[in-house]
Amino acid sequence: MRIVLLGAPGSGKGTQAQQLISEYGIPQISTGDLLRAAVSANSELGKKAKSAMDNGQLVSDDIVLGMIEERLKDDDTQKGFILDGFPRNLSQAASLDALLAKSGKPLQGALLIDVEFDVLLKRITGRLSCKNCGSIFNRFTSAPKVKNICDKCGSELFHRADDNEATIGKRLETYENETAPLVNYFDEKGLLLKVAGIGEIEEITAAVKAELAKIS
Repeated sequence: MRIVLLGAPGSGKGTQAQQLISEYGIPQISTGDLLRAAVSANSELGKKAKSAMDNGQLVSDDIVLGMIEERLKDDDTQKGFILDGFPRNLSQAASLDALLAKSGKPLQGALLIDVEFDVLLKRITGRLSCKNCGSIFNRFTSAPKVKNICDKCGSELFHRADDNEATIGKRLETYENETAPLVNYFDEKGLLLKVAGIGEIEEITAAVKAELAKIS
């Protein structure tokens, strides 16, 4: 199963990706993780990426595509993969299609976790993270039992400075302008799978699995 995950910040893509990894035994390929790993390993692509980042530039699509191409050669991708973080716009989508066609691993689906703007805003601006174990809570929807204290390890919870309405609003606007058109792109190709990202995690996972059953 070869899919790309779509969804705005706060839509729950990361949570569902972990569920799918466990369920289907295929890796999540995050472009952010690929970049960090390549830079850490000091590979040729990593050197190019680091040079761009050190100069305050965006890492070029060619570099990211090169990293994806290398990653798809690993044995754990033979049964499929979950691509997360790329493509982010129509140009990248076309380049990705060409790469995957050349690799003999075309996408089978584009899974959209769909959540309305006001819900996304509440999810992100209410997010609390544990400084010790990394657990995530939300003061609006899943508050800790004791204010600002982690239920799991008892450590202090904190609210990220960039999880504010102004910053999140800009991130969501960028998503709408650049990434949302991908929904139409994949829909026209007959690849779009869509679930509402509202409800309990288990309910959303069940809906995701029902959609993915259409391509498996």
